[in-house]
Amino acid sequence: MISLILAESSIELVPNEIQNHPSVKSHAKKMSKKTSDIFLDNSWHFAAMKGMRHELKRGRPDLVHFAALEATTIPLFFENKLNFYIHTINDQVIYFENNVRIPKSYHRFEGLFEKLFSEKSVSFGSKKLLEIKEKSFSELIDEINPSKLIGLSSSGKLSSCENIAKILDNNSCIVVGGFQKGDFSNSIKNQFDEFYSIDKTSLESHVVISRMLYEYEKTVFM
Repeated sequence: MISLILAESSIELVPNEIQNHPSVKSHAKKMSKKTSDIFLDNSWHFAAMKGMRHELKRGRPDLVHFAALEATTIPLFFENKLNFYIHTINDQVIYFENNVRIPKSYHRFEGLFEKLFSEKSVSFGSKKLLEIKEKSFSELIDEINPSKLIGLSSSGKLSSCENIAKILDNNSCIVVGGFQKGDFSNSIKNQFDEFYSIDKTSLESHVVISRMLYEYEKTVFM
């Protein structure tokens, strides 16, 4: 079963150091929630985020939503031929059970995943659907133990999705960045066996995922 990791993803609850900032407090009040229970979002918290560590890689849970939808609404996922993980900028990992359907509405996604971050798991009856664990990228790779670890980024070697798909086997792992700007940290980049770019221009994560997984699906189903 092939694996996909959305790495260093910009999804997290508002960190302690800015929870008392006026923009954060105002937003939380509008949402009728505590400042500690809402996602960091640069659409609302831009002023509060100024000068934060990894500022450009944080505060875009909407991008993570787009990418997660691309990965979990395709035949590869429905037929249990894809394991999908979200690794966050703060070294947490979100696990998706087989055939999980995440909300297409961002508002509902936000509520569900804020609950996940607060409660550490989401279940339906006795079935656990989502779980989040404290885990580094390296620890996740050790757990998956892939035959090939392939990173996709605009700074990689130019290749086509079709050619990359041809070198994948069912124990390969693809890694796509879950952030708006920048590149993978060196600690992650150094673990890749292969490092590719699928276009001459920088593409958003959900576009890379859709193109890459479609080409791989063709090798599996066609």
